Amino acid sequence: MDDPRKHQVSLRGASAKEITRDALLEKVSQERKLRQYARCATAAALFLQRVWRRYRVTKTVAVELREEWEKCVKQQQAGLVITSIWISSHVVRPFLFFITCLSIRKRRIEAAEVRSMKYCFQMLLDSLNSTDSRKNFCTLAIGTVEERRIWSYQAWRLISVCMFVLSECDKSRSGSQDIVALTSLAMRLVVVLTDVKGWKSVDEHDCQIADTAVKDLIRFMGGGESGLYSSIRTYINTLDAPCSLRTRISVPTDDRFLITASTITLALRPFHASKFDVNSLGLLDVHNVAEKYSVFLLTIPWLTQRLPAVLIPAMRHKSILQPCFQTLLILKEKILKEMLAVDQSKFHDSSKVIPPVGWALANIICLATGGEYDSVDPGGFHQELDCASYIHAVNTLAENLLSRLESVVRESQDLQSNVETSEKPSSTVSYESEMTHGSIKLSFLDMLRPVSHQWHLTDLLTIVNTQGSETITPERQEYSGKLELLDIVHFYSFMLRMFSYLNPRVGSLPVLNMLSFTPGFLVSLWGALETYLFPRIVCSDRKPYDNISKTSGSGKDGNSGKRKTHGNNDGGKKWVSVLHKITGKSQSGIGHTDLCANEPKTRLIDKEDSSDVWDVEPVRPGPQGISRDMSCMLHLFCASYSHLLLILDDIEFYEKQVPFTLEQQRQIASVLNTLVYNGFSQSIGQEGRPLMESAVRCLHLIYERDCRHQFCPPVLWLSPARKNRPPIAVAARTHEVLSANQRSDDPLAVQSMGSVITTTPHVFPFEERVEMFREFIKMDKASRIMAGEVAGPSSRSVDIVVRRGHIVEDGFRQLNSLGSRLKSSIHVSFVSECGLPEAGLDYGGLSKEFLTDISKAAFAPEYGLFSQTSTSARLLIPNPSARYLENGIQMIEFLGRVVGKALYEGILLDYSFSHVFVHKLLGRYSFLDELSTLDPEIYRNLMYVKHYDGDVEELCLDFTVTEESFGKRHVIELKPGGKDVTVTSKNKMQYIHAIADYKLNRQMFLFSNAFYRGLIDLISPSWLKLFNAGEFNQLLSGGNHDIDVDDLRKNTRYTGGYSEGNRTIKIFWEVISGFEPTERCMLLKFVTSCSRAPLLGFKHLQPTFTIHKVACDIPLWATMRGQDVERLPSASTCYNTLKLPTYKRPSTLREKLLYAISSNAGFELS
Repeated sequence: MDDPRKHQVSLRGASAKEITRDALLEKVSQERKLRQYARCATAAALFLQRVWRRYRVTKTVAVELREEWEKCVKQQQAGLVITSIWISSHVVRPFLFFITCLSIRKRRIEAAEVRSMKYCFQMLLDSLNSTDSRKNFCTLAIGTVEERRIWSYQAWRLISVCMFVLSECDKSRSGSQDIVALTSLAMRLVVVLTDVKGWKSVDEHDCQIADTAVKDLIRFMGGGESGLYSSIRTYINTLDAPCSLRTRISVPTDDRFLITASTITLALRPFHASKFDVNSLGLLDVHNVAEKYSVFLLTIPWLTQRLPAVLIPAMRHKSILQPCFQTLLILKEKILKEMLAVDQSKFHDSSKVIPPVGWALANIICLATGGEYDSVDPGGFHQELDCASYIHAVNTLAENLLSRLESVVRESQDLQSNVETSEKPSSTVSYESEMTHGSIKLSFLDMLRPVSHQWHLTDLLTIVNTQGSETITPERQEYSGKLELLDIVHFYSFMLRMFSYLNPRVGSLPVLNMLSFTPGFLVSLWGALETYLFPRIVCSDRKPYDNISKTSGSGKDGNSGKRKTHGNNDGGKKWVSVLHKITGKSQSGIGHTDLCANEPKTRLIDKEDSSDVWDVEPVRPGPQGISRDMSCMLHLFCASYSHLLLILDDIEFYEKQVPFTLEQQRQIASVLNTLVYNGFSQSIGQEGRPLMESAVRCLHLIYERDCRHQFCPPVLWLSPARKNRPPIAVAARTHEVLSANQRSDDPLAVQSMGSVITTTPHVFPFEERVEMFREFIKMDKASRIMAGEVAGPSSRSVDIVVRRGHIVEDGFRQLNSLGSRLKSSIHVSFVSECGLPEAGLDYGGLSKEFLTDISKAAFAPEYGLFSQTSTSARLLIPNPSARYLENGIQMIEFLGRVVGKALYEGILLDYSFSHVFVHKLLGRYSFLDELSTLDPEIYRNLMYVKHYDGDVEELCLDFTVTEESFGKRHVIELKPGGKDVTVTSKNKMQYIHAIADYKLNRQMFLFSNAFYRGLIDLISPSWLKLFNAGEFNQLLSGGNHDIDVDDLRKNTRYTGGYSEGNRTIKIFWEVISGFEPTERCMLLKFVTSCSRAPLLGFKHLQPTFTIHKVACDIPLWATMRGQDVERLPSASTCYNTLKLPTYKRPSTLREKLLYAISSNAGFELS
């Protein structure tokens, strides 16, 4: 082992403590660093001392020089001759020195410097206005080479000083009046210096030299060294910003207006200089100027609203906007990065809510379109505006803005829990901040209002149409300077998303209104989609713009004519005829005829390939697998068309087929069905969410309309999932697991088969969905057993005693408060009308009889809780008068639990509800087209008003509706003060939709909510979403209006001595097979209390259908004489049992059975 002393050394002999070599080297290194640090500290201290001494000496010299300068200037002004050379050497040169030392470096202007600046600027202005070449300061610019060099340098420095003064012009600071006056002088000086026409002493032969000198100044001013655009940005920020576009700031007067006008003149001057001499101010400089103009000026919040209206036309000129658009497209990444980094510290909340790129977007739109409150041009594109560059530039900015808004939304959702747990003072501040942010967002959207005007879209469509654009493809082409329909699609798709993010309450409604009612737009958009989605169906020579009417523009001749003023008074006839203008169809033939009478013949399709036809291949990959361009087109189409579907009535949709034929409607449905199914079957990224949300909304509206009046083949809805549907049990379990983890505020958070089941359940056949529903209930019962709620067949059951004559009241009193405990078994004991308990034990039959009897009594119209629709189906709907009954709302809530219990136990109730009422239970809003299923008479009357050609005021209508209950009439206003508002041709559409909304939504809101609360105590809302309104009724009351005799025979149990081979049983099945469908249904109702068979067959009937033998012996001689049993059949509905006597002859059995089922009696009949 090595001796450790070998690696130790001693520096002070054997008596000193020894140290290792590594420690010694470390110690030496640390000492070296300390010495190095000490030397650096000493050098830094010496440097600071030199800087400080230099600063003190420079300041002292500057102050002394200023005092001498002021004396010299005053003496010179006293009477000596002032020459340009003297001004340059004795005025400007010392002035620039002491102003730089005393003001510019400190970024602060003192009162003494204000006085000196005024002297200098005024002296220079007097000199520039002099016609004597000896006195004019600008004559140095055309003098000797040395004089030119000195003049250029001093002029640059003077411009920089003036820009500094401009940046310090703030009316909120003390002494602001002196600063404003000084800034006015400074701006006048820069304007004169940079305008050769302001040089009074320049001769004609010197104009070229002077022009070169001015352009050199403008080049300097447009560059970054002068600080022109940053100073203008700072100054404009001090101007008042309007709280709304509707109140423009009053025009400033005197110095303020002069300063503002001068700043805009100087900001635009580099653009004008480049127009006259490109060689002098190279192309790169043009882009540099446009870049700084875009970054520093266009990103100012409310730029166009802060400035006087008379200055806006100069900023809208083609020579200004066009270079900005081109530079933005060429230097896109650089400019967007600079916009993000631009100083926003002085804009406070506005920059936090809307990033600079957003303000650039809004300002460009205001400049390109004018403003509604612009007195010079109240809306419309500039006469020479290049709309293609405008759209491309706006799309670039909008895309960047949306990405930032989406990130902000995600961050706010993540911080939502922190806001709820914050302290009270901070929550108050947060509320005030939220109110401020909301007003800023609304003001920002106010600047975007021109895009929601119809002239904006029609002008763009006209340009696309007149330039003869080729057929577009979904793949983006290189920028060619042409405006294409795809560019317009991207523009409005961005706008829809932007409006939705910034104003969730109103959303994109203004833009959707315009898009939906612009003639030809939806048809053109679908035409473009059709060429890509159905290439074999659409003619190869068809252009996607052929449906755009060339007369639907803004009234311009070509692209350069002046747009006619759009009036705000469109009149009522516009609402009536606008849908017909979309396809040019007339308004004749409004009467009700066969809804599909005018339907064109459907393409002949082989049965083997019928499913593949409706499974559209281009959209099978879902939103993530289609191109970005196709995604934008589909998003815009779905959003616009779903909005239009809300107001399309059945006459327009089925009869007039506006805006699409029924064949096209089927194509649209197949595209959306395939897209949505495959979108949910795969993962949905953030980019695909807007498309999925709009596609789901549009698909639901088309599907619900097809459910009411079928126009699509059933195979269309099933086709996307026909090859890859999961097993029922797997789909049900997957859905339940994912639904438990789904956030309630994020409808698209679950991107899996669970979302397919709840969002597009129609891709599963109805029978499979019923099996899925039963699987859900089976899993729920299993979970209750695991939770200990059900430990055995009789545990935790509910025992009730019900009087036969008061079944509704007793059931309500004993069961209504149980809530979800109704899932447990109910043991019912009946008390006869004589007051005596009825004998018998409840093994499920009595509870079934209780549910059927209580529903029969409570749903009867005479009970007052429900009434029947006026349609032939006589469907159930809540009675509006029920609110006036004692416990009326609570009773309806209890009936919701009764229906939920029947669905939970698989007991059929022979009742069907109105589709409108069921839609409320499914969480869906009802619209005008559904009114025909609730009250056809009111619907016909509203259609009469809608298509009325005369003056609607002649009908003497107002915004009220009258209800009658218990002999009293109640007048309800459809809007505040509605009784005083007369229905006219202008507001009749508002009246029609107000009536429909009241009848379909507001009137039954209280009842549907109560019924829903009771229903979901037993049935999960996600289970209900598996079905539409008609299917819900089938789930409740059973299948078709006939029964499958063979299925019933296979699932029948025989008791009391009967068997399948018994003669009476054979006769029974022969007789049943010969019955009419209605007679078979009557038999089923006689035995089970419901006239419809179970949806999945009689094997799911509980209890099992049973035929019990009733022995009836008759003498042999009576049989020989042709006599048979006289006893009638009877039934025990609680056990689904038919008590059948031993009939010998088929005729007797048929006669007795028909008599029994027609008499609608049970126990007491025999």
